[in-house]
Amino acid sequence: MRHQPTVIVLAAGSGSRFKAGMHKLLQPFAGSTVLGTTLERAIESGLPVRVVATPALAPEVSRHVALRDIVELPESGTPGMEHLGMGYSIASGVSASADAAGWLVMPGDMPLVRSSTFIAVAGALADHAVTYAQYQGRRGHPVGFSPELYSELVQLSGDEGARRVVARFPSFGVEVDDPGVLIDLDTTDDLAALHARMGGATSDDSRPVAR
Repeated sequence: MRHQPTVIVLAAGSGSRFKAGMHKLLQPFAGSTVLGTTLERAIESGLPVRVVATPALAPEVSRHVALRDIVELPESGTPGMEHLGMGYSIASGVSASADAAGWLVMPGDMPLVRSSTFIAVAGALADHAVTYAQYQGRRGHPVGFSPELYSELVQLSGDEGARRVVARFPSFGVEVDDPGVLIDLDTTDDLAALHARMGGATSDDSRPVAR
């Protein structure tokens, strides 16, 4: 018997485009950090959460999930590990939760995505091989994959992520009233925009999760 879909939060990238010293995922945000807030939203959905992270980020991750739910990968740029990347991170997270009823792939730098969005995308996996959140017709995250795609996902590697899998199978967009599905963090300007959006949030689902 399969369980619920598992959220795979990706937190093993170098974040090299963010030029502000500390890793972008560790930047303070909403009473936590960027990564911490992303994880809190995922956890609030009630779905199982598995986090793929580097040793440098593992201490922050362990503040939110159990150690057994952390998949630790070498730091980006480690000699001999050039084949790693987003694809390998996805493969590692999926293989560590092989009995899940599908997987929702979620970048760790998208802290505005609402918990209700995770639930909506996961629910659509009952009828579709690939699902994704969309806002006003624009494709965003998380992206869901049915359990039938396990063998495809665990073979991923490199920086292309799961694009080839998405291209090969029919996908279904789940329209959500959640602009956060389009908003990630790459630069310091992006971080300022995230803070501005968080400060202007009015709905209960957009407020920080109570710690």
